[in-house]
Amino acid sequence: MITRLPKWVEYGAFILALIAGFVNAVGLLGFQHQSISHLSGITTLIGTGLANSSFVHTAHLAFIVVSFIIGAVISGFFLRSGALKMGRNYSGLLALEGTLLLAAVGFLNFDSSLGHYFASAACGLQNAMVTTYSGAVIRTTHVTGIFTDIGIMIGAKLRGESFDTRKALLFSLIVLGFIAGGSFGAFMFSQYNFNALYIPAAMCGVLALSYRWYRQGQAV
Repeated sequence: MITRLPKWVEYGAFILALIAGFVNAVGLLGFQHQSISHLSGITTLIGTGLANSSFVHTAHLAFIVVSFIIGAVISGFFLRSGALKMGRNYSGLLALEGTLLLAAVGFLNFDSSLGHYFASAACGLQNAMVTTYSGAVIRTTHVTGIFTDIGIMIGAKLRGESFDTRKALLFSLIVLGFIAGGSFGAFMFSQYNFNALYIPAAMCGVLALSYRWYRQGQAV
């Protein structure tokens, strides 16, 4: 049960989901209709590509998957576990995520596939930063598991079990953030093309600074 969830976690989860939804919208509109914040569709495309002997495109998709994993590896190396804990250097990882997105913009504007890989690595890094909190599985770069958990919670409530409203609120904020990010990302991509990714990069920077200030305030 998430009964002592600090407000900054809810706000942070919403903003991270918004960032992921934004990046994914740019991916869907600009990366040959490929998702970038999660890998289910890309993994399926790898399978179909192998069946159709589309080896060049399949190799590109495979590199996107590898890049996502590399981003997660970076988080895993510095955090040692995915459980949310105060005092960790989330600000450094958020700054790195923003840097990866900035690199993605540079390469994408030169029509380089490296931009896809940097964007995917940024999403992998973000998704691995916080994977659990108080026993709840938290993913901020895709919402399939979130919808599944909401359904399970509703089913358990219909069976007569208690309903964790705080957990439901957290999951709902992640879903709303992802949808809002998708809408915002689609609009900004229509205006600025790949330069729209400067916005989530800047948001990562603001989050990094905000967490650092919060952490310093708690230490006083």
